[in-house]
Amino acid sequence: MYVQPVGTPKLELDTPALILDLDVVEANIQRMADFLRDKPAKIRPHMKTHKTPALAHKQLAAGALGVTCAKLGEAEVMAAAGIKDILIANQIVGRLKLERLMSLARSTDIMVAVDDEQNVADLDEAANRWGVRPRVLVEIDNGTHRCGVQRGERTIRLASQVAESRNLRLAGVMGYEGFAVFIADAEERAAAARGAMEILTGAADDCRSSGLEIGIVSGGGTGTFDTSGAFPGVTEIQAGSYITMDGRYKGIGLPFECGLSVLCTVISRPRPGVLITDLGMKQISHEFGMPHVLNVPGASLTKLSEEHGLIELADPPSVPHQPGDTLEILPTHGDTTINIHDYFFAVRGGLLEAVWAVGARGKSR
Repeated sequence: MYVQPVGTPKLELDTPALILDLDVVEANIQRMADFLRDKPAKIRPHMKTHKTPALAHKQLAAGALGVTCAKLGEAEVMAAAGIKDILIANQIVGRLKLERLMSLARSTDIMVAVDDEQNVADLDEAANRWGVRPRVLVEIDNGTHRCGVQRGERTIRLASQVAESRNLRLAGVMGYEGFAVFIADAEERAAAARGAMEILTGAADDCRSSGLEIGIVSGGGTGTFDTSGAFPGVTEIQAGSYITMDGRYKGIGLPFECGLSVLCTVISRPRPGVLITDLGMKQISHEFGMPHVLNVPGASLTKLSEEHGLIELADPPSVPHQPGDTLEILPTHGDTTINIHDYFFAVRGGLLEAVWAVGARGKSR
């Protein structure tokens, strides 16, 4: 990898480059910590957003309980970076993955989600072979209708099975109100989140009424952090995108700023009203809509091919950009954009301060 020296001005970096504004990111971390300071819930930030141990350690230093991972591979990267308290907010199934999970349990206090009786039995058997006792959260379907069991007898039965397993520790319950996090109207979003948290905390209370010990009640996303993080009975939230933000989340008016962009270069101006850049689908995602051109009024990114981006200009004479000039593009979805880059170019005050490998990039297994 060719890396320009620390102190290089941001706009002079080789492109395409994934840019992280450290002042903004650190302010976002602090803003979340300040919000939760007087709340019973704490942050267990999701690593699926930034996938980078250096950023995880910044979040831990600001008071995070531990980290949340989507995949076993992400958890392995975080464990290798010295992080011990890790939740895999997902079901780990199959012999190969169970062996990896139990190996990880030897060096970390790992937690994993379950929603199936056979999976609990398989986890217990694998843990017995490895001589470990991982923690388990029963996942509740609190409205997203993805993974999770329904509140009621099924939840109690599954939690009881975990509690009775010799090699597992019942830690609590979790649920994700993903259906609510992008609701544009703040009051509607809050109402949806409250409904989801009522289901989740109700499931925890049901288990307690049946004599089961429930310590952790985990949920919450960036879009619902203020409702879920303040809801009675919730002990931790799994928000991830707040640290960098993106165009879609910013569009619903959250109190975090966008600290992520992709720097690109104009490689052609074939017509006065068109700029062609070296930024395509292999450098930025667009499943949440086309990314936004920053700091060029009237400029719209209208087409992405594999290695090219086409920008149309509403007022061509006002835009001086020519081949060789650089532009910043705001992703509409940060998580999937970060996952296609090898490195963050971390800048402060417009100057390069550090280059960090996106350590869990592509860790989908």
